[in-house]
Amino acid sequence: MLTTLGNTDLAVSRMGLGLAALGRPGYINLGHASDLHGRTDEESMELGAHSVLDAAYAEGVRYFDAARSYGKAEKFLATWLDNRGMGPSDVIVGSKWGYAYTANWRVDAPVHEVKDLSVASLRRQLVETRDLLGPWLRLYQIHSATLESGVLDNRSVLEELARLRTGGLSIGLTVTGPEQAETIEHALEVGGFDSVQATWNLLERSAGSALAAARDAGVGVIVKEPLANGRLTARGGVAELDGAARRARCTPDAFALAAVLAQPWADVVLSGATTVEEFESNVAGLELGLDPEILESLDGIVEDPASYWQTRAALPWN
Repeated sequence: MLTTLGNTDLAVSRMGLGLAALGRPGYINLGHASDLHGRTDEESMELGAHSVLDAAYAEGVRYFDAARSYGKAEKFLATWLDNRGMGPSDVIVGSKWGYAYTANWRVDAPVHEVKDLSVASLRRQLVETRDLLGPWLRLYQIHSATLESGVLDNRSVLEELARLRTGGLSIGLTVTGPEQAETIEHALEVGGFDSVQATWNLLERSAGSALAAARDAGVGVIVKEPLANGRLTARGGVAELDGAARRARCTPDAFALAAVLAQPWADVVLSGATTVEEFESNVAGLELGLDPEILESLDGIVEDPASYWQTRAALPWN
């Protein structure tokens, strides 16, 4: 099923595929290493990414989300689009600027990515992304904007984004950290954004009101990390979620995704699957109608935003 992303003309699928775990051998999702089975050479990872992309497309996914910092995710996506003969009208691709991948294909790298939200970074990374995804790129997003970063008050950046938007490229931002809501509210005040991408899941719901306000203002809403980097899957061991999933006769990840899809302000919810099996389990959430009383029974697992983001920051790269 397709929907329109906010007030744009972008026809997106309710479930999208995020490539954060598909384009590099190290990521913070629980069990990422076991998903890869030691096959972390570039050729094997590209084949694995293509398999998940095939599965997603077959299930109706038409929004694919990458970033310059996701290792070779943009390259893997570009080769898949080319090999499958996809035209620019077949899918919607979004990518992000602001982080550079620095792990050099190592899982044990001391630093995996470096943040730089300057206008020079924007211009350089857009060229790099367009070299790979130019015909398909429709949405370009600030990667992990925060109030502290100052990017939403950087005149040079805002002017460059406005120029790109006038040229027909939709412009968005992603947010992160315990002040997601405040960052979204400031972005709405600044204006000039077609979409916002934020973390919202059964453990971290603090951005909900701000996302609803964004959607009311015509800004499209993309939800990332709906499974809390694997904490809301069978691997996470959240007893309340496991019990609710059993009662709903589904997997914990499908239940958690269905909970996000049920939010009236959510246009697109991203699966971050690393394997075809994970994606097939995730996509079941699209067909799952949840009893509101079941969702209310999980209110007790909500975490304080500061605690949630501290836990996320401590997840090991694997």
